[in-house]
Amino acid sequence: MDFGIDNRTALVMGAGGGLGRAIALALAREGCKVVLADIDADALDDSDRAVRETGAQTFALQWDLGDLSVIDARIGAIEARFGGVDILVNNTGGPPPTPASGQPAELWEQHFRSMVLSVIAVTDRVLPGMKTKRWGRVVTSASSGVIAPIPGLAVSNALRMSLVGWSKTLAREVGRDGITANVVVPGRIGTDRIRFLDEAKAKREGRSVESVSTESTAAIALGRYGQPAEYAGAVAFLASAAASYVTGSVMRVDGGLIASV
Repeated sequence: MDFGIDNRTALVMGAGGGLGRAIALALAREGCKVVLADIDADALDDSDRAVRETGAQTFALQWDLGDLSVIDARIGAIEARFGGVDILVNNTGGPPPTPASGQPAELWEQHFRSMVLSVIAVTDRVLPGMKTKRWGRVVTSASSGVIAPIPGLAVSNALRMSLVGWSKTLAREVGRDGITANVVVPGRIGTDRIRFLDEAKAKREGRSVESVSTESTAAIALGRYGQPAEYAGAVAFLASAAASYVTGSVMRVDGGLIASV
């Protein structure tokens, strides 16, 4: 299928990580010009190199999402290079595992700024350009915790849920401008983040990492962790012209992990 996004400009946040890199690669293979953003300079360089090997035009930006003051300059640089953002992939790192109670206000504020306010502010900055073109895609990566809250990940559950409400509201506001807004929910995709969470749970419960992973995959209908490329394919579809009538949705890419309908 031709996704119809050849020569579109895609901004992928968190592009140095496993999911972000896979998304950047998927969009590059569909002919997009790809802007990669990440706080980790080394990981960003690795991702940029991998994406350039597809033949795509790229632009790598080291970017701390917790610093809202740099957003205008970063988007301005993209506009100067590629003429604006057509596809925005909001993908942020996750907070450390925490219970719901007893967390300091500073922890909530720190991650609200980097995981929620940053997403809203970046989206607000690129929307005028999308409205001018009467075409745009806003895809926000969340977590299965927005449907079935994950024990021990209270900060992530709460903050990512707020983005679902925001995205749904945004979809109704910008739909008549030719812009769609959707959320993608990963289940357990085989990335460094999942390995970190498995290791943390194993340490907490005095178990081996292997036993934790085995228990996790047993709860997945497909019986395995997903591959980053499988998740990226769903994101690329939502970014495509083929998905022009899909908006305000929450798409699960979880291998059947989430038990609810």
